[in-house]
This record gives sequence, C-alpha cells and structure tokens, in this order.
Amino acid sequence: MIRVGVAGAAGRMGSLIVRRILESDDMELTLAVDAAKAGDVITEGVSIMPPSELDAALRESGPDVLIDFTTADAAEENVKTAAMHGVRLVVGTTGFKPGQREDISKTVKSANIPAVISPNFAMGVNIFWKMIVEAARLLPGAEIEIVEAHHHHKKDAPSGTALRAKKLIDEALGTDVPVHSIRSGDIVGDHVVLLAAEGERLEIKHQAHSRDAFVAGVLTAVRWIMSAAPGEYAMDDVLGLE
Repeated sequence: MIRVGVAGAAGRMGSLIVRRILESDDMELTLAVDAAKAGDVITEGVSIMPPSELDAALRESGPDVLIDFTTADAAEENVKTAAMHGVRLVVGTTGFKPGQREDISKTVKSANIPAVISPNFAMGVNIFWKMIVEAARLLPGAEIEIVEAHHHHKKDAPSGTALRAKKLIDEALGTDVPVHSIRSGDIVGDHVVLLAAEGERLEIKHQAHSRDAFVAGVLTAVRWIMSAAPGEYAMDDVLGLE
C-alpha cells in the first residue's frame, strides 16, 4: 500500500486526487493539507491540516509520496519540508517564478529524493508537446502562436502547459513564440498551437474535457516514483515517451 499525502487537498485538483486515492486499491491517504479548509474531516483518521503543521505531520504519518497542487509560494515551502523528511514528490503546481523553480530543483537534488514535476500530467498533453516540436521543425518559416484558455478562477497566466509549449518550440527553433491567454467560464483547459505558412495553416490542439485526465496521470506518477532512483523527472519519463 502506497502511503500518500496531498497538499492543496481542498482545491479543484487536490480534492479530486483525494477522492481517487480513497477509491484506489493500492493507495492510502495519510495526510491532507490546505489553508482554506483546515479542520474538515476527509476520512477516518485524516482531517485537513494547515500548512504550518506539515512538518510535524510528515514526521508522524511518514507518507511515501507527497502530491502538491497548491500555489507557487506554498509549493516551494512544501517541497523543502518534504525533502527534509526524504519524502518522494509529485508536483503539479504552476505559476513558479524562475528563481522558485530553480530552488525546487536544487532542493530535490540536495535531498537525493525522486520527484516528478510537471505543469500537466495528462497523457494527451505530453504527446501534444512532442507533436508541436516536430510540426514546427517540419514546417519551416511558419509563423507560430500559442493560445490557451482556462476557467476564470485560474490564477496564473499563461498556463504552465502553454509556457512549456513555448519553451520547447523556442529552444527547437530559436524563436520567441507569443502566447495568448483566455480566462473565462468553467473551461478546464484548452491549448492550441497555430502554425501559419503561405497558403495554409496547421493547428494542433489539446482539449481537456474534465480533470480526470490529469488525476489519472498523477496517480500513474505516484506508482511510478515508488521504484524511481533519486532525481528530478518529467511525465515524459513516467510515460516512457521519447
């Protein structure tokens, strides 16, 4: 049985992850952290605790893996705390400033723990990232733009998925691809890369219909990381994509 803790347990992603862990046959929820609903009971023996109690909770409950879907500032602290206890990490938080992301990588390396860190855990998105780089290389001279849309509650813009797409294309072509963000309604997550050439255009799109695709990837990462060597990994590694 894999013992799992969830930071951001009351959020849109976190609450669904918690539900799926409780429904699984090979995972046990041992702790839940969220500043918003501290004190709420999730299941027998597990109540939501405030972030200030994470250090003590990790010491007492000893989870194998901590999943983090919080905010950039909170995730940075949670990673440091978990790393001190040698806890494996699966991090899906986005919106990091460059310095924060670098600090997290340094923490994972110095603590000698395995960590899967990705702005998107859906299998389709990880295939999408592969496809857009290949298309950009095969359609030289095309003008490329990225458009992403999410629900109006999403705090960071552009999304981590869009920024990853931009980084991959920019590194492959030496360009500076523009990104356009939409925040409206209850859109789960749409990402489009548009490649426009003379007389034709190509659009590559990933559309998330529900958060279940993300959660499935998160739980796959949790299972995978149990046998992973220390180091920082992406979903490419988990899914075996090359």
